[in-house]
Amino acid sequence: LNKAVGTKDIPTEVTTAVRNNGGGHWNHSFFWKVLAPAESKEADYQTAASDELKQAIEDGWGSLKDFQAKFNEAAAAVFGSGWAWLGVDDSGKLVISTTSNQDNPLMKAVVKEANTPVLGLDVWEHAYYLKYQNKRPDYLNSWWHVVNWEQVSHNYEQAKAGKLPSTA
Repeated sequence: LNKAVGTKDIPTEVTTAVRNNGGGHWNHSFFWKVLAPAESKEADYQTAASDELKQAIEDGWGSLKDFQAKFNEAAAAVFGSGWAWLGVDDSGKLVISTTSNQDNPLMKAVVKEANTPVLGLDVWEHAYYLKYQNKRPDYLNSWWHVVNWEQVSHNYEQAKAGKLPSTA
């Protein structure tokens, strides 16, 4: 699905519906997998994140705190509805990217920065409005307490091996 978006593989008359609804399904299925209960072992970065992922974050941003600040900055800058992503690019490096609406970094034909996602954050207003109203930065800061670092580490290993993350 993600590879086909933006190509002639999808009939023109259903392209928009497939991109929006298919993208939304994939993005949300992925999103649920990278969440864990707050204060669970999976949400503890120090013990749940793999050494390889920790090193890649330190290599890219210096520290977890600096990475989180850059990720939050990117997520806060999404105009309107969209997503923020941590992914592995073609060179194997971790990158932060954003997409509009229900697009994701696997949709190479329609996104600026294609990569294989290892972590994704829904920044559509529906994701946070009931609890945070229009305070997206508060949502972004709180979200880090429920990231499933075990799953993110697994996604990272898969991406480094050239495999797509599972959404099942």
